[in-house]
Amino acid sequence: MVSDTITAELSKYGIGSKLRRLRLRKSMGLLELSKHTGLSLALLSKLERDVMHPTLPTLARIAMVFSVGLEYFFNSEPRPVLEIVRKKDRLRFPDDPEADPASYYFESLDFPVPNRALHTFFAEFNPITPDQCRPHQHAGIEVLYIISGKLELRTGDDVHELSEGDAIYFDSGVPHAYRRIGARRATAVAVLLPPRSQE
Repeated sequence: MVSDTITAELSKYGIGSKLRRLRLRKSMGLLELSKHTGLSLALLSKLERDVMHPTLPTLARIAMVFSVGLEYFFNSEPRPVLEIVRKKDRLRFPDDPEADPASYYFESLDFPVPNRALHTFFAEFNPITPDQCRPHQHAGIEVLYIISGKLELRTGDDVHELSEGDAIYFDSGVPHAYRRIGARRATAVAVLLPPRSQE
């Protein structure tokens, strides 16, 4: 039948899954999308599950909410971002190339990814003296997870001692500095989340 042929042809585009991905990227529930589009919750649910296929006016209402064109639903989506960074390919840098000794060395764990939403690093810390600590600051949030050893983290006027398995979340806009405590090798993974851009 003609209707079966049309349904099969429309199914190739995966309109329902594209709609669901758009909605999830915006952290939007079906109820919220229903309010924005004026379409019923039941209809949107059926569209996402490919139980029904939308008319062009219906699809246009949905596209306007997400600021995409109708072509989004009919073009192939780019492959999801996935990048493997091999240990042998990572480059190691000191925190300050002119400092002797360096407070720490770091390796980017995500450098090949374009337009990344966060920055992750593997860091190894040196046993510098307190007066050799060099505070720095940058906009955003930082999360530090200690893999091995002990670390002193200074944030503003506060001093925190962190051990293997500890994690800390802090505002990296506050001046902060690190130094290793003790003889054991101190390493950590640091995740830096820049401030959200204003939409």
